[in-house]
Amino acid sequence: MGTFGWSHRRAMATVAAVGALTLVVGCSGSDDSVTGGGKKDGKVTITMGLFGVMGIKETGLLEQYEKENPGVDIKAEIAGDEQTYYTALQTRLAAGKGLKDIQGIEIGRAKEITETQASRFADFAGTSGTDHFLPWKESQISTADGKVLGLGTDIGPMAVCYRKDYFEKAGLPTDREEVAALWAGDWKKYVEVGRTFKKDFKGDKVAYMDAASGLFNAMVYGYPEQYYDEKGELIYDSNPAVKEAWNLAADAAEDGLTAKLRQFQPGWDPGLANGTFATAVCPAWMLSHISEKAGAANKGKWDVAKAPKGANWGGSFLGVIEQSPVKEEAKKLVAWLTAPEQQAHIFKEIGNIPSSREALESADVKNAKSAYFGDAPIGEIFGAAAQEIPDKQVLGRKDGTIKDTFSQGLTLIEQQGTARDKAWKTTAERIEKAVG
Repeated sequence: MGTFGWSHRRAMATVAAVGALTLVVGCSGSDDSVTGGGKKDGKVTITMGLFGVMGIKETGLLEQYEKENPGVDIKAEIAGDEQTYYTALQTRLAAGKGLKDIQGIEIGRAKEITETQASRFADFAGTSGTDHFLPWKESQISTADGKVLGLGTDIGPMAVCYRKDYFEKAGLPTDREEVAALWAGDWKKYVEVGRTFKKDFKGDKVAYMDAASGLFNAMVYGYPEQYYDEKGELIYDSNPAVKEAWNLAADAAEDGLTAKLRQFQPGWDPGLANGTFATAVCPAWMLSHISEKAGAANKGKWDVAKAPKGANWGGSFLGVIEQSPVKEEAKKLVAWLTAPEQQAHIFKEIGNIPSSREALESADVKNAKSAYFGDAPIGEIFGAAAQEIPDKQVLGRKDGTIKDTFSQGLTLIEQQGTARDKAWKTTAERIEKAVG
């Protein structure tokens, strides 16, 4: 799913406050290392801490597992906002109490977990039946000494979601293959299409894209290295990929091509519902959010086209706490939830692209279409995009924090008219303060 997955993606604004409150205070006062899980009277209770729309609870999988395993009771708490979720998780990991048996881990947090919290999580290395994942997916949650601290859920191959009705009003093609051809191979072409859209759009004012930060993320995550190199050294300020993405996103902002929003922040959901922008860079996991927030009134108006270049934005893992009193039962549940069949089921229900090679090759995934997005062949589009993701994905300890900070920096340009050089300087200062 998703960090950058779900502070960033899949944040359900309508439940964020409730989810965050449940996460932070729901287990206060407990002295146990794990809250809620355990064995009693022949019954096993497994607790889960999740965030956003991971599809695990929403698609009925937990009920199915309980039905197939009558002695198991699963209690899942879901925070709408990943950033709030992770802050609470960090606090609990440091204290060694209040943890769930199973904890969701967003991709932007994976490196920090493997480097600083490895002793808190159970090792999945060598677990039977878990050799079906994309090779780079497992490497993202592995420690230097070979421990595997979780199993993968989804990944975030990229596309561009666009409003067909708005493209028609701008005199642009509406067929998804013709639209993809407009910007094939180059994000600069995507921005150039935006300039044409702004000039030729006939009707009430509509922005070409939702957010400069969405464009920035799509570009940056198309490279093996973003903010750190393989040695763990910060390179964001010297990496040409980051500078290229920053400057093109700043171009879009300064040219008035954006709706001056931040994805999953206040104003973005109403923008979807009210149709205030024509395109959004959309990893696979974002489709469910767009369809929910844009609503039934906009069904069929949205479509999906191939992105200019392949990239992976987002994805998550499920880890098991080492001190869980039901550790083995929890590991068994995680292996089942992330198996090819269950990953394909989640994709079929809500569109989260599997991290399992076998699931990606299944008919349920390959042949999937989205009724909401004009019967777009999302299995074909995102499946092909998944094959373009760089094999090497270098993660850093504070990837998620840095990503958020860059998004805030681009918002300075969009919303306050800050010069890009000044916004970069402010962003760099904030990053240095945040990462230490």
